[in-house]
Amino acid sequence: MSSPTTTDRMQVTLDVWRQKRATEPGRFATYALDDVSPDMSFLEMLDVLNEKLVARGEDPIAFDHDCREGICGSCSLVIDGVPHGTEQETTTCQLHMRRFKSGAHLTIEPFRARAFPVVKDLVVDRTAFDRVIAAGGYVSVNTGSAPAANAVLVSKDAADLAMDAAACIGCGACVAACPNGAAMLFVSAKVSHLALLPQGGPERDRRVLAMVEAMDAEGFGSCTNHFECGAACPKGISVENIARLNREFLRAALKTPAVARHKSSDD
Repeated sequence: MSSPTTTDRMQVTLDVWRQKRATEPGRFATYALDDVSPDMSFLEMLDVLNEKLVARGEDPIAFDHDCREGICGSCSLVIDGVPHGTEQETTTCQLHMRRFKSGAHLTIEPFRARAFPVVKDLVVDRTAFDRVIAAGGYVSVNTGSAPAANAVLVSKDAADLAMDAAACIGCGACVAACPNGAAMLFVSAKVSHLALLPQGGPERDRRVLAMVEAMDAEGFGSCTNHFECGAACPKGISVENIARLNREFLRAALKTPAVARHKSSDD
């Protein structure tokens, strides 16, 4: 079957996860749409469905979104078993209905991970990522103003790798795709982009130890090298960052006595 043209209207059937609150069990509800434009984004299609539900006096489907430009990571949906859908390096908000055939039957779920509890319907609580970042995903500036951009020289290779890691938008697709619910790709991207730059050097050891400890405390699973995380990442973050995180952690653990590590975490 050929792809629909911009003048066609598509028909789709959706199995959507509905759950009123975290303390109640959820279920799939089936909805049919027969007036979907192939030019709609996936979220616009859900907007159309919600308008119909509201017109019928029903509760609209709750889902996260913000920028709808593929840069904020809010649009955390699992479409037919794949976080953000099967289109590679594409967020849900940038996925268009022309990628599907008319008559498609799609299953839409929230991210499934122990560290991402469901709030309502397709919305999950991803504040675990915020707490991992708060543990050390930054460069402290305690005094003075920001230095000039060219005051510290950075090699092109290091800058390129750091920028590639910094492209992580923290959407959580890596966690949802991992059979273990691991956050290693996310944490490794945040550790790598600072560890690769001289500005991140002074806090290098403390940062990786604190962030890994916070990651474990949040209940994320362990990495067993399935590499599903890299395949699902909408920004193409390389799994090579996980190897860099392991090296950073081992280096810091060998340099920092256990007593000092515990004291630092308590502070």
